[in-house]
Amino acid sequence: MAMRIDMQDVESSQIHSIGHDPATNTLAVRFYRGSGDKRGPGSLYHYANFDSADFAAFKAAGSVGSYFGKNIKACPQKYPFKAVAETTSAA
Repeated sequence: MAMRIDMQDVESSQIHSIGHDPATNTLAVRFYRGSGDKRGPGSLYHYANFDSADFAAFKAAGSVGSYFGKNIKACPQKYPFKAVAETTSAA
């Protein structure tokens, strides 16, 4: 069973919420799915090797989505990831 990480909503057109577990250096990212009235939380991914300084920079980014694309998604060797769940209330 996957670890549970507290999530916080973010202002983003593609990312619903993010969370971080400093004990395991794991980033949790839940994306949106659907559109319009059917839009809601979707797939959840965990990214490894993501320390507290990385998370602070991610949270403080002017655009969370752009930061994710340029600094996290573009670096799968640095931050290997795995799909965790489609829809649940907690990560």
